[in-house]
Formats: sequence, structure tokens, C-alpha cells
Amino acid sequence: MKAISTREDIYQTVNAFRQSRALLTAVELDVFSAVHAGARSSEEVAARCGSDPRATDRLMNVLVGMGLMEKEDGVFCNSAVAATHLVRGATDYLGNLAHVSHLWDYWTDLTPAVRGGTKPMQDSTADRGEEWLESFIAAMHHRGVPQAPADINLIDFHDAAHVLDIGGGSGVYAMAMLRVKQDLRATVFDLPEVVPLTRRYIAEAGMEERMDTRAGDYNSDDIGSGYDLVFLSAIIHSNSPAENRGLLAKCAAALNPGGQVVVQDFIMDEDRVRPEHGALFALNMLVATTAGDTYTATEVESWMHDAGLRDVIVRDAPSGATQVVGKYIANG
Repeated sequence: MKAISTREDIYQTVNAFRQSRALLTAVELDVFSAVHAGARSSEEVAARCGSDPRATDRLMNVLVGMGLMEKEDGVFCNSAVAATHLVRGATDYLGNLAHVSHLWDYWTDLTPAVRGGTKPMQDSTADRGEEWLESFIAAMHHRGVPQAPADINLIDFHDAAHVLDIGGGSGVYAMAMLRVKQDLRATVFDLPEVVPLTRRYIAEAGMEERMDTRAGDYNSDDIGSGYDLVFLSAIIHSNSPAENRGLLAKCAAALNPGGQVVVQDFIMDEDRVRPEHGALFALNMLVATTAGDTYTATEVESWMHDAGLRDVIVRDAPSGATQVVGKYIANG
């Protein structure tokens, strides 16, 4: 986050939403793909996107000012950065922006969330619809592809034969683990509405023989047993402290002796001010979940200790998250 130190900084910050909203709307309408496909005037783009011609022209003029498009004699073209990252199907397409757009509605309710202590929109993942779910899993996969290999490189898989990836979504982290150790198997546990998407990603990666799925709610359903490692990436921030305590106890009980639980998340300093992105993400959890938050290492360590996990270590991951690792020692 940029520190605010002047009157001008205040004005710039409170008005920054305008450019953000313009870009997100262009992404939702797929304006950049329309231009890439041959639409050159705002009228042609509007016809492709199903939008109003005048309003589309005004939006595209703003995109020109933002450096995302160029315009000459009423003809538009994408800038280099837009062509690389904002055209659907491009190698470096930022497909996760659709999820950011969905978060807009939640952040609009930040004021009532702060007043009431929880999100006003009490919906579940299933309630948000297929489009929201597809974009969310795609966003997590898109972010995980470059991050997962370096993050999992910190984990010791020497004695591991079977890994459980809790809330694993597309399975992107489990896939990275299997690429590191050829005799490793992985199970991805996620909600019933997510698992069909998981299977699709597994098939696309050609890993059906080494990966399987298990459907359920990790807070209330059986997660299985006989695992050598249970991995929870970006999971605990969606839960309340009580839910995390119960979940880590369940994970510990699912381990073979000597197995480990690896929690990877935004872990806060004790004052909860830093890391700054974690403090901001705590607000994201306030508006998007019933009782989620970002937590300190002390909190996570206490849940692990209550679950019977020992030799707890805390280490920074290359992605900017933090890993907290606890080992299950039989009769320990």
C-alpha cells in the first residue's frame, strides 16, 4: 500500500476506484478481445460486446488515457500491455481479473461490514453461481502456476507417499508437489461444486493416475486418513479461530506418524499492521466471509499445539505468504 502523507495523496486515493472500475468493466465486457479480433471503432466493439455504442466509446476513451488503448481518427487498437495481458486466450492473459471484479460488490459493503462485524451479504459458495466459481478457481490457478513450484520447494517430501491438499481448488499446488517427487500421490479435497472443476484441471495436466479428489466441507465432513502431509494453502483466512482449531485437529488426526501439516497463508505480525497486504486482506475477509480473518503465527502455533502437532516452524515462502509447519509424533 502507498503511504498517504499529503492532501493530494488523499484525493488520489479516494478517486483511484474510478480507473479500477473502468478497467474491470472493460474486462467484464471483453473489450480488449473485441479489438484484438478486428473491431476498430467503438461502434464495432459495442456490437461485439452487446453494449451501448456511445457508452462504449466513452469507456474506451478512458482506456486510451490509461495507456491500455491507442486511438487515431476514431480507430482504436490495444496497447502492447493490453494485448499481452487483457486479451482472452493470450499466453499471459490475466484471467483472475474476473474474480477481482466479483469482489467489487463485497467491498462496496465495507462500511456496513465494519459496523456489524461481518459481511452483510450472507451467501455461500454455491449461492454465488457457476460463473463466480469458475472465475474464482481460474484466478487461484492462474496465481498458483508461477508461485507453487517455489513455495513447495520448501517442503520436505522425502518420507511422503500420500498428500492431502485441503481446499485445493484446481489442484495447482498438488500438481507441483507431484512434479517434485515421482512416486507421490495426491488427493484434493474441496466442495462438491468445486470437485468437477478440479477433475477438469487434473485431466488437462494429464495427472489422473496420480491424483484423485474427495468432495465435502472440510469443517464438517470426513477428510480421510493415512496421509503423510496435509497442505492448507489460503484456507485458514476463510475461517473463524474456532473453526481453524477444529480443522487443524482433524488434519493432525488424518496423518500417519511422522506426518506434517503445512499451513500457508498471510501470517501477521503480532500488532496486525504488517505485512500491509495481509492487513488489507483482513478487510477482504471481513466483506467476503462470515468470520474469516488474517492470523498471527502465535495463533496458528497454538492451534497446532492443541492438535498435538510438535516441532512447529515458521518460514517465509517465495510467494509472499508464510508457512507454518507442525509434525505429528505418535505419543508425542
